[in-house]
Amino acid sequence: MSKVYSVALNETIEIERIIGHIKGEKEGPTVIFFGGIHGNEPAGVFALKHALRELKLQQRFIYGEIYAIAGNLTALKKNVRFQSNDLNRIWSPKKIEVIKKNKEKCTDDENELLSLYGLFLEILEKGQPPFYFIDLHTTSSETSPFIVLNDSLLNRKFASNYPLPIVLGIEEYLADAMLSFINELGYVSLGYESGKHEDINAIRNCIGFIKFTLGITNSVLFTKDELKRLKDELLESGRVSNKFYEIYYQYNIESGSDFKMLPGFVNFQQIAKGEQIAINNEDVLFTDGKRQIFMPLYQSKGKEGFYYVRPIPKVLLWISKYLRKLKVDHLLVHLPGVKWESLKKDALLVDQKVAKLLAKSIFHLLGYRTRQLDKTHLVVKSRDTASKNDEYLSANWF
Repeated sequence: MSKVYSVALNETIEIERIIGHIKGEKEGPTVIFFGGIHGNEPAGVFALKHALRELKLQQRFIYGEIYAIAGNLTALKKNVRFQSNDLNRIWSPKKIEVIKKNKEKCTDDENELLSLYGLFLEILEKGQPPFYFIDLHTTSSETSPFIVLNDSLLNRKFASNYPLPIVLGIEEYLADAMLSFINELGYVSLGYESGKHEDINAIRNCIGFIKFTLGITNSVLFTKDELKRLKDELLESGRVSNKFYEIYYQYNIESGSDFKMLPGFVNFQQIAKGEQIAINNEDVLFTDGKRQIFMPLYQSKGKEGFYYVRPIPKVLLWISKYLRKLKVDHLLVHLPGVKWESLKKDALLVDQKVAKLLAKSIFHLLGYRTRQLDKTHLVVKSRDTASKNDEYLSANWF
């Protein structure tokens, strides 16, 4: 049991790993919400507790199962992002195996991972598909709510139901995030950023998002009017057009650096060329062109100073969709310096010399995100190969 405090509500609650669990009377999807993966982001925890309590009070008929899961309990108790390891940066099969083999030397954050991982496997074993994994977050700066996801066509199709900005490509910059781990197993998974950490609207937005998600997954059969109202509320919660965006740059804070974001920047803000945006080790950072800033860092912990994003034209999304369906990516292995990384054919090994000729945007169109393997090679991994599309065929949104 952990005590969690909300500045926005001036309220403390006690929670366990499973904040709430509702098993419906009839078969349906298994919807799993996470709150507080970062301990200084309690809004999702409070929103989940409220939303599930409301469902029970209203005696809503539930299809399938709904889980509300607390993330980093020890960090939530101390109201810190994490203690030794960022819980949202250690979700790789290799890291998990190492942590499992060295349990006696685990940090608090690694123990949190083991607990979550065990629960995750139990839900997959006992639950019924389709599975939906939703990670609730808040940001250190003022923000209009938005969605982040790994760029699989399955994720895209599901996320398109929300009247919110959808940001693709963050997995290319954030190594070993929980949602990437889940998505690479083939399940629908997305992150929702509801607002600033201490803002009460972040909790309200989260509650609306949870309800709308339960509606579009058919976990709760809201009336058409109720679902429209929930959708309208989501749309009105934002100040940014509900289109697709792509991350194309990250400012990485090196260990030991003294980084400070200059005040006043918000997500999706347009910034002119030559504007001062941050200070790193007394060096002022300027924009080198007209930019649209994303996730400016206004907290003490974190390695990502800020990102740049840009809107993705609808025609490129359409082209990308059909190129992937036609499996045009399989032609790339006929180029010199490009080969399959394994027999699974879900990742390409690319010589850096070839990569200079093949723009990163080409790989993105074909559903691949790049990772540096060594000084001479890149690994570009498909986001679509693992997708369990068959499990979602009966869903109304598919």
